[in-house]
Amino acid sequence: MASRPPDRLKVAPAFWQGLDAVGLTPTAVLRHSRLPASLAADARAQVTTAQYFALWRSLEALSPAPDVGMRLIVGMEPGTLPPAFLAAYYARDLREALTRVARFKALCSPEEMILEEDGASATISLAWPFAGEDAPAALVDAAFASFVELGRRGTRRFIRPLHLELSGTGRDVSGQSDYLGCAVVQGARRNALILHRADLDAAMVSHNPAMLEVIDPHLARQRQEHLSKVSITDQVRWALKRLLAGQSPDVGAVAQELGLTARTLQRRITEEGGSFRQILADVRRELVRQYLADPALDMNEVAYLLGYDDTNSFYRAFRSLEGTTPARWRSLH
Repeated sequence: MASRPPDRLKVAPAFWQGLDAVGLTPTAVLRHSRLPASLAADARAQVTTAQYFALWRSLEALSPAPDVGMRLIVGMEPGTLPPAFLAAYYARDLREALTRVARFKALCSPEEMILEEDGASATISLAWPFAGEDAPAALVDAAFASFVELGRRGTRRFIRPLHLELSGTGRDVSGQSDYLGCAVVQGARRNALILHRADLDAAMVSHNPAMLEVIDPHLARQRQEHLSKVSITDQVRWALKRLLAGQSPDVGAVAQELGLTARTLQRRITEEGGSFRQILADVRRELVRQYLADPALDMNEVAYLLGYDDTNSFYRAFRSLEGTTPARWRSLH
């Protein structure tokens, strides 16, 4: 069994239709990106992450607007959006809507969306499993704008983020700041949208349980087919990275995230020669090195992100794994 799904995806029809809102055509973008002219008309055609990035880089090159990614999203009609976003509009509140997008986004885009809540804020960050280079700025802008538009259109409230963090520097981000209604911080350690946590409680005016009953099973089947191409160990690792912050997920929580029963999940992990406890330890070991390498995170934050109940528990676990304290490891590395 493959360790991860193939790096192939279909470009959502909304992308091609949205080009008109920024004064471009599919033909011009495809020609500039040196991709087949038939790509926009072939519903079965697929692209790699690199080719998908090429489309967005062409968008940047052909448009004079430095905020072209956000303009494209704002110009889209909700009816043209991928099923993952359509289902989100029928959710009960913005939190549930964003959670649905995170769960099903991989069906229409090569990026992973991560939603984390901490204190009075909520953070949305992005990951690109197949990327060999930084994601195009327009694509990053578009992704974050899609979440804000979902909130504003779905709740009919002016969702105003706390701020937007961008890893790049030297860009004109005045358009992004005007659209979001908040500061845009460049040169950050990651691309992240910081929201008021209270906004996640806002009710979606288009909430429709009946529509969710129709759409959810279809999306769940597609997602399961997508995940079936991935080893169960990698599926569990993926789920743990999504669930760890602020909690210590057990087999049941991970099984629910993957659409399995706890018993089935345990059996499949055993069939691959592993154990849930070992996978959890491996994920924490991988993440703790990333977090300790970031001087902006203090030890309390690291412990929280790794799902430990308190800092002392984190210290004991780290010492047993690495033979030293987290602070000492950070100073050495």
